[in-house]
Amino acid sequence: MHFKTEDPRRRASGVNPGLLSEADLELINALQIAPRVTWQDAGEILGTRPATLAARWERIRSEGLAWIVAYELGDPTEMNLAFVDVDCAPGQVMSVAEELNAIPEVQTVELPSGHHDCVLTVFSATAVDYAGRIAPAILALPGVERIQTSLGTRLHQAGHAWRISALDPRKASAFAALNAQHRTEGPITSACRDLLPLLARDGRVTPAQMAKELGRTPSTVQRQLARVLGSGLVSFRCDVAQRAVGFPVTCTWYARVPPGQHAAAAAAVRSLRTVRLAASITGQANFIVTMWLRSVADVMNAELALQEKVPGIELLESLVILRMTKRMGVLIGPDSRATGRVDLGRGALPASVD
Repeated sequence: MHFKTEDPRRRASGVNPGLLSEADLELINALQIAPRVTWQDAGEILGTRPATLAARWERIRSEGLAWIVAYELGDPTEMNLAFVDVDCAPGQVMSVAEELNAIPEVQTVELPSGHHDCVLTVFSATAVDYAGRIAPAILALPGVERIQTSLGTRLHQAGHAWRISALDPRKASAFAALNAQHRTEGPITSACRDLLPLLARDGRVTPAQMAKELGRTPSTVQRQLARVLGSGLVSFRCDVAQRAVGFPVTCTWYARVPPGQHAAAAAAVRSLRTVRLAASITGQANFIVTMWLRSVADVMNAELALQEKVPGIELLESLVILRMTKRMGVLIGPDSRATGRVDLGRGALPASVD
């Protein structure tokens, strides 16, 4: 979509006016809050025809500017979250990144500035599974020389909670009310679980589309979908191409927080709108924070904000991400758009991280 006149506020914010209009941003924000809202309900809140919203979303999705996927939730007391630094042989970084992209449990692959060639976010069923199966698989890749692992001990903030904030408070509240789910009791059947891979591929897939693929009637799939959605088994995530929404820079800080202050630090960090990830981890650094920023010049401002918000925090290392090739299972191109998806690994995974 093109604009007759460029809004100077959009230029200042870093949003690319040739990619996303204000109406596009409102729609994406709405779907971040209520990923499976009907176009009819969304149209009533946004004051737009449902068919127009459907066409707009199809354009945004097909161009890789935003996407919705679903994740099966695992037991948070059992699941293992690992942050892995990878060192590669000279000239092998991109080939290693491509191989890492193909490992389902490696959910995010980033190429940072700093001492390491790749930084990974890895999910596994247990720490034993990571140590016995996934870490050796990473080490066995051609071009990988060594890895260093920090285990997540508590996830405080994750990327699925990040918002564009394009909607006014009234509209945002209306979408939040529509997203409330009625819980259902009882086990989920194997027939219901057949829907999960389809939702993982496209979080807005319709019962009719699923029925066609599974060879079932739409009414049957509708009942099964209601059971899945009401079970709390699945979490949905609407994510965006960060350059298209004006946050082209990702920076991660490894930090130390005084013992006993992690909960307070997490609460303070969550108040910063740019924060995508905050977690307590093992190792010399015991806290990790990731932000999306407008520019590299904002890194210093972000560091000052962290130090003001979290008394006693010690910032040990900052990593500006030069390239991301995979985020939460979605393959990411050089321009930050989605280009495809890797199937999830065995077992359930946490809803999302970065």
